[in-house]
Amino acid sequence: MLRDFCGLYNAGLQQRIEAYRRRRISLGYAHQANELKACRAADPDGLGRWSFTALQQVLRRLSQAYAAFFKRGRGFPRFRATARYHAATFRFGDGLTIKKDRRLGIVGVPGAIKAVWHRDIPEDAKLATAIVTRQQGKWYAVFSVEAAFAETCGTGTVGIDLGLNSLIATSDGATISAPRYARRAQSARRRRQRALARCRIGSKRRLRAKARLTAASAKIARQRRDHLHKLARALVSRYQGIAFEDLNLAGLKRGMLARSIHDAAWALLVQFTTYKAASASAEVKLVDPRGTSQTCPACGTIKAKTLRERLHRCTCGCTLDRDVSAAQIVHQRAFGSGRDIGLQDISQRVAA
Repeated sequence: MLRDFCGLYNAGLQQRIEAYRRRRISLGYAHQANELKACRAADPDGLGRWSFTALQQVLRRLSQAYAAFFKRGRGFPRFRATARYHAATFRFGDGLTIKKDRRLGIVGVPGAIKAVWHRDIPEDAKLATAIVTRQQGKWYAVFSVEAAFAETCGTGTVGIDLGLNSLIATSDGATISAPRYARRAQSARRRRQRALARCRIGSKRRLRAKARLTAASAKIARQRRDHLHKLARALVSRYQGIAFEDLNLAGLKRGMLARSIHDAAWALLVQFTTYKAASASAEVKLVDPRGTSQTCPACGTIKAKTLRERLHRCTCGCTLDRDVSAAQIVHQRAFGSGRDIGLQDISQRVAA
């Protein structure tokens, strides 16, 4: 199925390129979707086996790639290799269904597919789409569910400073150290990379070495996501208003701390907290990060510090952990509690 979907994606991309190169015609999704019926009739043992709406989703995926290219101004869509095409999107009830015995039915796949469920689907839930994806040799089905979740949030507000020594520091004075999963597994990862480099390209031994390296990387990603999910849930359960710095992560990841910033995954934490807060009627705000670590939360004096200085000391007598001090400035800018010090509105995203 994925091989046929990948072939349709590449054929659609080739058609768009040739239409513009030869006749200066820009094809869109509607033009190509109108030809699907004829394509299925001409290839009954290929595209004709699969769900029509799933094939439409492949062409929509191509349209999204073009839209992203025009938005960014770079990164023209590329042809996809079959081995790197891992996902198919279905409209629930049309191409993919759930049987009474909780097995999955996919149009074109004979029989029912046994599944291990992560959790039960709520009875009043509305299922929109389902994504079948292949990851590290295992298959997953991810459902988009619209339902009323009985999640609650806490009370009060908090400002959070994102860091590398401490993953987060709160305006309440609490700090949580960064787990550094990738850093701890770095030696083992290097051994697997060297083993892969020694293998002959195209050999079975190289495939096994590549699978071991992929599985190890996937484990690090799972550990990181699990930790961030639990941390985001804890924040939403404790607070009703949560403020983060609106950091320019694209700029930070180009610097000398890129590896540590990737390992910390600040963007994932903000993303998880945002959607968990939305389902629990909590609020997440992003504030301008400029000067948060240089401003005194007590008097507002600018106290310049290098990255090596981890303690904030001010002439007014305020002595705090540097990250906690920055978190209090974030809290003041977001919620205006206490002394309203520093910038109140985001003018532009900055690197630090």
